[in-house]
Amino acid sequence: MSGQRYRLLSFFFVLLLLLGACSSPTPEELASLAAKGYYDHLLRREFDNFLAGKAMSDSLPEIYREQLKEGYKQFMAQQDKEHHGILSTRVVNAKADTSLHVMNVFLMLCFGDSTIEEIVVPMVDVNGSWRMK
Repeated sequence: MSGQRYRLLSFFFVLLLLLGACSSPTPEELASLAAKGYYDHLLRREFDNFLAGKAMSDSLPEIYREQLKEGYKQFMAQQDKEHHGILSTRVVNAKADTSLHVMNVFLMLCFGDSTIEEIVVPMVDVNGSWRMK
């Protein structure tokens, strides 16, 4: 391969990489990042932040908010006991459900006992921010 041809191919390869990096994220990517972020808050036991990821959570009565956070604490304690905790989350896929106007994000929960579980997190767009339904 001649030097000029090699440089031209290298230029086009770099150009393709730059164009791909500059593209806007898709709704699926944005919803996936949000869902993973909320569940990462849950894993770190940041229950207020996890609850903030729920659509309409800001309008919940304080007593109900406290009950939900207590439920999250109990869920995490149960996972600690049964599976040595949830170590990480991974995004598997995201698909729009246009009939329900939600984005279904599929997350993989990776447990301390080496088991994995796939869950579906329905996400809704609330004023340009993806929230858990």
